[in-house]
Amino acid sequence: MIGPRIRDLRTARAMTVTELARAAGVSVGLISQVERGISDPSLETLRRIAMALETPLFGLFAEADGERVAVVRKDARMFVRSPHGGITYQRLSAGTGKIEVLEGQLEPGAASSEEPWSHPSEECVVVLTGRLVAEVDGARHELRAGDSATFDSRSPHRYLNETAKPVRFLLSITPPSY
Repeated sequence: MIGPRIRDLRTARAMTVTELARAAGVSVGLISQVERGISDPSLETLRRIAMALETPLFGLFAEADGERVAVVRKDARMFVRSPHGGITYQRLSAGTGKIEVLEGQLEPGAASSEEPWSHPSEECVVVLTGRLVAEVDGARHELRAGDSATFDSRSPHRYLNETAKPVRFLLSITPPSY
């Protein structure tokens, strides 16, 4: 499902596979395999491809357009898992507007990314269950169930679960991130 969408976005921008690979910092072979559905890219690779295509991360997944009220049924949510299984996201928003709402689950000892990263958005995280560390611009902010943190996503950031139990959280991003 994601391969054809990446190919459509790439060709709409008149990019070659080589140009996309170079812009995303990955191999031509990987782009080719992803577009043909042979390989599933990691979450980090998807972020790089989305940035290179100048589209929100979840914009890489095909969506129906044009509804005035977009309803996302629980059993039809977009689901993304990191290649190491440490974090999962379900998109709660339709993916066609100016805000992206995700439900995340971070496993014990896991991080949302290996290194803090940034993107041109504003972000609000709300902890549903467990404890979450929001690391923003090198500062650590410990959040418990019911706590939230809002920040400029241009500051390098990531989320950490330093406990022995999974943590669930809501994440709102506007505009949707690359």
